[in-house]
Amino acid sequence: MGRLQDKVVIITGAAMGQGETEAKLFAAEGAKVVATDLQEEQLNRVVDEIRGAGGQALGLKHNVASEEDWKRVVEKAVEQFGKVDVLVNNAGISTDSTLDTFTMENWDKVMSINLTGCVIGMKYVVPEMRKAGGGSIVNISSIAGIVALNFTNGYTAAKGALRSLSKASAVELAPDKIRVNSVHPGIIVTPMIQEALDQGAGHMFETGTPLPRLGKPEDIAYGVLYLASDESSFVTGTELIIDGGWTAR
Repeated sequence: MGRLQDKVVIITGAAMGQGETEAKLFAAEGAKVVATDLQEEQLNRVVDEIRGAGGQALGLKHNVASEEDWKRVVEKAVEQFGKVDVLVNNAGISTDSTLDTFTMENWDKVMSINLTGCVIGMKYVVPEMRKAGGGSIVNISSIAGIVALNFTNGYTAAKGALRSLSKASAVELAPDKIRVNSVHPGIIVTPMIQEALDQGAGHMFETGTPLPRLGKPEDIAYGVLYLASDESSFVTGTELIIDGGWTAR
């Protein structure tokens, strides 16, 4: 308990899955959580549960691809809690795509949420982190940013770019004591991959993962917690792979 005591954390995509788990864990560790998502009903449930457990949380409807929304979220976070210490760029979407099925509409949607939204968020939290004397930015990438996954060229491109962006930003922001790292989940049982599981992909996912199970949102949340906390004060510009050994093959 207390690993994030009194730190103000913005977590995007916090209405379900990994984002929800991170929000609840961070609040339990003493953080003041600004949870954002487009799905207001689910987001309000998460915030209510955090508050019901004695934590502090603010829920905000948020389109991460919108610069105006990002300005509002950061302003509300500072207005409510006085500062921003941590940003977790967790929001993301996954859609099947190949060169044969490529469309600009699909490409732009994936890039705007999985990559551009992260850049905008970093742009607006960095000035507040400088005021606070430093901070930690955790960008949720994917093993698709490390190795190729079938039928996901747009998603893979965005997650690979996010990995590189995190490294470049880490070097740029190091003089300000702002750390930037990326996390690369493997196959995690969340609503994002549930459809694939329902369609029979479970066996493929399981055989691709050397550890004898698929990942849980908690597996990722604890890695993100480490990078958000002062325990990782000398860690920046790196990628934390949490995949049960998928990329080790």
